[in-house]
Amino acid sequence: MSVPEARQTPLDPTTQEAFAAEVVDVLNKAVLGLLASVGHQCGLFDALAGLPPSSSAEIAKAADLDERYVREWLGGMVVGGFVKYNPEPGTYFLPPEHAASLTTAAGPDNLAGMMPYLALMGEVEQQVVRCFRDGGGVPYSAYPRFQALQAEETARVYDLALVNTIVPLVPGLAERLGDGMDVLDVGTGQGHAPLVLARAFPASRFHGLDQSEVGIDAACAAAARAGLRNLHYTLADSTEIRGEYDLITAFDVIHDLARPAETLTAIARALREDGTFLMGDIAASSRLEENIEHPFGPALYGFSVFYCMTTSLGTGGAGLGTVWGQETALRMLEEAGFANIDIKSVEGDPINVYYVATKR
Repeated sequence: MSVPEARQTPLDPTTQEAFAAEVVDVLNKAVLGLLASVGHQCGLFDALAGLPPSSSAEIAKAADLDERYVREWLGGMVVGGFVKYNPEPGTYFLPPEHAASLTTAAGPDNLAGMMPYLALMGEVEQQVVRCFRDGGGVPYSAYPRFQALQAEETARVYDLALVNTIVPLVPGLAERLGDGMDVLDVGTGQGHAPLVLARAFPASRFHGLDQSEVGIDAACAAAARAGLRNLHYTLADSTEIRGEYDLITAFDVIHDLARPAETLTAIARALREDGTFLMGDIAASSRLEENIEHPFGPALYGFSVFYCMTTSLGTGGAGLGTVWGQETALRMLEEAGFANIDIKSVEGDPINVYYVATKR
């Protein structure tokens, strides 16, 4: 069938109207996402969670914000179903069932903390549009807020789960860390993961590596504030790892890299013979059809287009993207020299899986 003939196919009005309604829903929810981002950054959800039904003036005072902006924001939150409104006294209320997904106290369940990524993607939209037309990518320098957002997001997970849930995925690892190991975190960003581990396991020696000067500076400052003597950071490329380690970790970073295969090979070389590689990455498939029902499927592909893939391509890299998938990850790990690769998941985390591997 030719394209003109396809265009002449009669439309099913019911299907057309249903899809149009879905697109309207997408528009409304995209804007709600931006409003939720503002609420998270301004502390409005936390303020609402601590208040009884209150007026916009009372909420603005509690959050130390401008009332006019707060009132308009509350309007969006009410019509979007986030906040309840009683028109007679003119009061607003955040139900506890909603607060469980929107406040700082929710920890890793705080979905509002993910919404600032939407604004981050909007900031580079025109650069991404250019890439669609001309190829290439968007440089890391176009995302000055990314590392801070990533640090905030991962801290919610690491503070709660790294020591008690993720480390035990490797049998006997907690005991070995307690006795003392040499540990490297590749692509450490602002260094929160090794900081959490260094606090929990003072007998082990922790090292973080990243190519971002801003990230390493922030990591060093945090380590200094914590007074940790068993934690150090290095500004370096992930393909040029020096030294030998008993444990190497890489959390949510390999798919972003310009040279992921070379990095995995460097990690394998740097592991001691009885060492372990623990890699956290996206729980998705390399096959599109298997991601259709993924609860975060559109978000993962969106993050890939607007950050993961394009920043890698911007450095002449592989451009794997967020959804590089478990099949590709396994193949690359095997090609890099790893064996005995186990894939493990954490209950309540539909986004990430963890690969536990040893040297071949």
